[in-house]
Amino acid sequence: MSKLEQLVNELCPKGVEYELLGNVCILSAGGDVPKDRFSKEKTENYTVPIYSNGIGDNALYGYTDLAKIEKRCVTIAARGTIGYPSLRKESFYPIIRLICAIPKGNITADFLYYVIEATTFQVPTSGIPQLTIPMISKYKVPMPPLPVQEEIVRILDNFTELTTELTTELAAELAARKKQYEYYRNSLLTFGDEEFEWKTLGAITNLSRGVRVVRSQLNRQGKYPVYQNSMIPLGYFNQCNCQAQTTFIISAGAAGSVGYSDVDFWAADDCYCLVCPENLDSRYLYHTLTNQQDYIFSQVRKASVPRIGRDIVKRIKIPIPYPNDIDKSLKEQQRIVDILDRFDTLCNDISSGLPAEIEARQQQYEYYRDKLLTFPKVKLEV
Repeated sequence: MSKLEQLVNELCPKGVEYELLGNVCILSAGGDVPKDRFSKEKTENYTVPIYSNGIGDNALYGYTDLAKIEKRCVTIAARGTIGYPSLRKESFYPIIRLICAIPKGNITADFLYYVIEATTFQVPTSGIPQLTIPMISKYKVPMPPLPVQEEIVRILDNFTELTTELTTELAAELAARKKQYEYYRNSLLTFGDEEFEWKTLGAITNLSRGVRVVRSQLNRQGKYPVYQNSMIPLGYFNQCNCQAQTTFIISAGAAGSVGYSDVDFWAADDCYCLVCPENLDSRYLYHTLTNQQDYIFSQVRKASVPRIGRDIVKRIKIPIPYPNDIDKSLKEQQRIVDILDRFDTLCNDISSGLPAEIEARQQQYEYYRDKLLTFPKVKLEV
């Protein structure tokens, strides 16, 4: 930062000029690739990437042998992910929904990328939401001297690289903890032949289907979450039909997903609740079912809306330790639950901490980016 401050003080002590984007860039819209010059896969003849308006790897549409843009530039999504910029360093072909900004004069593509990333484009509320070349050409961009631009790019590039490294490390830690958790869960739920008995859910639990509610009956916040076809609550209701510490299985949508609620909740009609008898711990049931999650998913009927039937759920088997001794069985179930819950908490702590850490880093990055890209305007002398 000290180097940047020195450059700013030396090269633009009175501020910088701002220019219209249309004056400092050649703006061009993407187009259709000729059908006879298009390939979904990269081949010997088709090596030029085709980009659309997706984010990251999702922007890659295919390949061609025709490069429409051969200079380093910035692409801006005109629809969908409106305003999302990407820095393109090599030749490529932009298709519709992309606007290309090719710098000319005293501005670099790398600096322009960060400027556009920090820009909020105003999109018309009527008609199809989209950006057009006439619209973005009127936005003003700062034009500090090239050495200042290069130093800002260096700082922000380093910041981005450090954030990416941290995110990768945290994600790897989470994956390792989950793998460790799954290993111990599988080991703990594997019994000797004389120590357990397989029981079907239909035989050992009271399986009930939830009751339909419509979205208009629900609130965004409330006491009782409503589970319908996802692990994410559909909303909140003023009543509950399932008690806390209940394991449930989604029957449609995210069919086969196993859930557990530690609060009272409302089960909608695409949710099977599993009420346990006195010799079965509901949390133990949850862990045994998540240990079979892949198998349960394999039983889902694939259709326009994936579903898993009631009879299939009732036939799922779980191991019951020491089935002839209730006290010993419950004690063993609780021992397994205590161990797996500690692993589960550790994974959830890392999992919840990861998005929070990434969000904090992103906010920090945006703060410094905006600060670096804010210049006083040159005042005209009277």
